[in-house]
Amino acid sequence: MLQLDSYLFFDGNCADAMRFYERTLGGKLQLMTHGDSPMAAQTPPGSANRIMHARLELDGRVLMASDSMVGHPYEGMKGFSLSLNYPAAAEAQRMFAALAEGGKITMPIAKTFWAEAFGMLVDRFGTPWMVNGGMASK
Repeated sequence: MLQLDSYLFFDGNCADAMRFYERTLGGKLQLMTHGDSPMAAQTPPGSANRIMHARLELDGRVLMASDSMVGHPYEGMKGFSLSLNYPAAAEAQRMFAALAEGGKITMPIAKTFWAEAFGMLVDRFGTPWMVNGGMASK
C-alpha cells in the first residue's frame, strides 16, 4: 500500500522544529546530523551539525525533514500546508493553540460549514498548518 509522507526543509533549525513537533504532536523522533552520517567526510564545511535526516513517526504516519546545507539558498516554506484532522473540536483547539505559540495565526480557529473548529497558522519555524476538528456530518 502506498504511503504519502511530507518532507520539510529548514535552514539550520530542523532539530529544534522536529523536537517541538515531537513534544506537541507526540510520536517518536529520530535525528541524524551530516557529521554523524556515513557520508560525514563529504560534508561541506559548516554543515556537520545540520540535520541530514529527521523522522517523526506518529500514529502510523511519518513527518520527515532536514536542514539545507550551509551556503545553499533557502527560500522558506511555501505552496503547501500540513493538515491535522481531529474527531473533536476541543482537541483541534488545543493543538492549534500549541502550534500557534510564537507563530502567526493566518485564520483564527472558528466554526465553519465543514467543521466545528478550523484554523490556519504558520508556526514559529515557518511551517504552515491547517487544523480541523469536529467534522460536520453530511
